[in-house]
Amino acid sequence: MPRSRANLKVIRPVADARAGRSAVGRRMANDHEASNTTRRIVDAVTAAIVERRLMPGTKLAEQRLADIFEVSRTVVRQALNQLSRDRLVTLEPARGAFVAMPSVDEAHQVFAVRQMLEAALIKQLCHQVTNEQIAELRSHLRAEHAAVSRTDVPGRTHLLADFHIVLARMLGNDVLAQLLSDLLTRSSLIALMYQSAHSAEASYAEHVAIVDALERRDTRAAARLTEQHLDHVERNLRLDPRSPDLGRILRSP
Repeated sequence: MPRSRANLKVIRPVADARAGRSAVGRRMANDHEASNTTRRIVDAVTAAIVERRLMPGTKLAEQRLADIFEVSRTVVRQALNQLSRDRLVTLEPARGAFVAMPSVDEAHQVFAVRQMLEAALIKQLCHQVTNEQIAELRSHLRAEHAAVSRTDVPGRTHLLADFHIVLARMLGNDVLAQLLSDLLTRSSLIALMYQSAHSAEASYAEHVAIVDALERRDTRAAARLTEQHLDHVERNLRLDPRSPDLGRILRSP
C-alpha cells in the first residue's frame, strides 16, 4: 500500500537525522583516530629524546616521519606543532622541524624550577608515604641497578628519569606528574647538549639515599638529598658560556 505524503514527510526528516548522526559519528571516530596517531608520534619522539636516541639539532623531516608512522603529513604536522609547544622541537620557516637545542639560560631555568618543585614534592611525600609505596620505590631501584650494571643506556636513562615522576605520582597529583615529566624531558635534551659527567651510578646511589630518608620519614634529610642530587647533576653539565680561546685552539703545536 503506497505511503501517504504525510508519512513521507515524517520518514524523510527521521532518515536525514539518522544520516546526520552517522556522519557526525564518523567524523568523531576519524578525529579520535587522528588524535591517537598524533599522540603516538609525540610519545615516540619524546621517548627517543629521553632515552638519548635523538640528538639536539636532528632534523625531523615531515615526509620521513609520515613514511615511518604510515600517516599523512597533516598528522605529522600536528605532532610537530605539539612538540614545539612542549619546547622539544623547533620549527624554522623554510627549513623545517629540528630537535630543540636548549640554551644555557634555559638550562639554568629548568633546573631552578626542578629544585623548587621537587624539594616541595619530597617534603610532602615524606609526610604521607606508605610502606607499600616504599616497596614500589625499592622495586624501581632494583630495576635501575640492573640497567646500570648491564650498561643498558636507553633503559637506565629512562628509569633514572622516571624515578622522579614515580615520586610525583605517589602524591596523587597528575598535573604535577605531567609537569615534572615535561621538565625531565627538557633536562634530557640539556644533558645531551652539555654532556653531563654525572654518572648513572652516582644518580642511582643518590636515589637510594633519597628512598632511605623517605623510609625513615626524615623530611629534612630527604629534601636536602633531593636538592643535592639535582645540584650535582646541574653542576656537572658544561654550562660555561665563556667564548673559546681561538688563539689557543688554532695555534700550531
